[in-house]
Amino acid sequence: MKIIDKINAKIASGEKFFSFEYFPPRTDDGVENLMERLERMVAHGPIFCDITWGAGGTTADVTLDIAVKMQNTICVETMMHLTCTNMPVDKLDSALAEVRKHGIQNILALRGDPPKGQEKFEQVEGGFSCALDLVKHIRATHGDYFGVCVAGYPEAHPDTIVEDPAQMEKNYWENIAYLKQKVEAGGEMIVTQLFYDVDVFVKFVADCRSVGITVPIVPGIMPVMTYGGFKRMTGFCKTKVPQDIADIIESNKDNEEAIKAYGVELGAQMCRRLLDAGVPGLHMYSLNLEKSALGILERLGFVSTAKIPRRMPWSLVPSGTKRGAEGVRPVFWAQRPASYLARTNAWESFPVARWSEVAGRALAPAGAAQLKRLSASDAKKAKAKEAWGEAVASVADVTKAFTRFYAGETSALPWVDGEFRGSAAVKAKLGALAAKGLLPVNGQAAVNGDKSEDAWGPAGGHCYQKGYAEVFVSPAACEGLLAKIKAHPSLTYFAATASGGEVGTNLAKGGVEAVAWGVFPGREVVQATVADAGAFGAWASEAFALWTEEWGAVYEDEGSRKVLADIAASWHLVGVLDNNYASGDLFAALS
Repeated sequence: MKIIDKINAKIASGEKFFSFEYFPPRTDDGVENLMERLERMVAHGPIFCDITWGAGGTTADVTLDIAVKMQNTICVETMMHLTCTNMPVDKLDSALAEVRKHGIQNILALRGDPPKGQEKFEQVEGGFSCALDLVKHIRATHGDYFGVCVAGYPEAHPDTIVEDPAQMEKNYWENIAYLKQKVEAGGEMIVTQLFYDVDVFVKFVADCRSVGITVPIVPGIMPVMTYGGFKRMTGFCKTKVPQDIADIIESNKDNEEAIKAYGVELGAQMCRRLLDAGVPGLHMYSLNLEKSALGILERLGFVSTAKIPRRMPWSLVPSGTKRGAEGVRPVFWAQRPASYLARTNAWESFPVARWSEVAGRALAPAGAAQLKRLSASDAKKAKAKEAWGEAVASVADVTKAFTRFYAGETSALPWVDGEFRGSAAVKAKLGALAAKGLLPVNGQAAVNGDKSEDAWGPAGGHCYQKGYAEVFVSPAACEGLLAKIKAHPSLTYFAATASGGEVGTNLAKGGVEAVAWGVFPGREVVQATVADAGAFGAWASEAFALWTEEWGAVYEDEGSRKVLADIAASWHLVGVLDNNYASGDLFAALS
């Protein structure tokens, strides 16, 4: 969806909005950390997020990768920066085709900064010299598919800021005339450069309107986080800093915590004045950190950091993307939501109220991106070995890796993306199962009527959830486990092996069982999570592959790989639901 359409809808309803900007980290670990931070920040409801192209075009591939993940994994409407720096037309066309292929519909068109080591921007052979030409090219090659944003400079572009007042006035109005050209060429909205003088911004908007620029102008807000960073950015951008602000920052330059606290207070003061002046929303330059940006928004009443809102019980909830109406997911990917999104990304539609809406629809096979998350590089393999051991000599070593994970001693397990999504009490119970030889990869406690404010969904409702546990179990122990399960009439089970074939279950053929649901004022029952044999079979193929494609790939020695491959080839994956969500004790039944 075009961001401008979302913004216009907000303006029409009188509702203010906010958005976040990020830059591409330089390392794989940095990218992973950013994805985790994005997931947390997006839960607060930004209207969009954007990712920069990187100084001098040096991070183009990383930017593309992050933009695709933001759109299709984090599920937030994403705007990707695109610059002319070191980008001939064929590379620009390739980047545009790539993001279009992945459903990204928003571009911030920029000239870009000079490459590292150069003082001035130089047009690359076969490329463009300015953002205006880039905007024209996007429109000429892609029509109105892309929502195009352009940059505005309240104090004029840094390259045109000079000391002479008469020349500066001339340059300022030439900047506005050029901005109008970018808008007339196809720019649909404007996001501004940072500033610290609100009066300068208010005058800039008035001057833009005076020459006929009518598109939304969104102020870019850069929180003051460190003394050094503030001095670098304001120096590089030639930003005017009011004397009172400069004095406070100088007086606290050796007190990092005081600088951060003042940055939040200053940001909130600026934003209040901007909102009073009529801006439609705020674009927060996060600098890949969350506390300052969220702190400002919290002081404005836009967010609450005490409790991150959860629209649904799952992670990675859609926010205005093509999955925006999605309302049902299988429970099996609760710990690997990114994989589920990737495997269903090609679907033309998503279940809104009932899983039966997509009955029989196949999930794409799990690819390398889903199966190589922890073994994709030597650095990642080294970290994985810290969690799982330098070698795997026996099933006992595998069991130890599981128990350490659920005890909080390590933070890596192939079947869990990042931190385990669940309470400490559930982790402890899963750890107890692991100690007894049942190797758990998913689990949740029963919920019976918890207030939605403490769980998920709109205020004033109540939430319900069946207990669930999913374990790998050895062939010798599987028969006894299934006998225990069958002795409890309230339990529904699913069982599979790596060989595939029909999933074993006591659920009626073609049946779908609700796992989590909620009742809310003015709405029908919301059935958010389900279980059925078809989805379990699709998940099982991925779960078994992780033994060898992820865990086994960490090791070079054949002995470790063989232990893991033998488990994958002979063990069973068993998922169990307890339909007695009111008083049942699933974990006691299993142990």
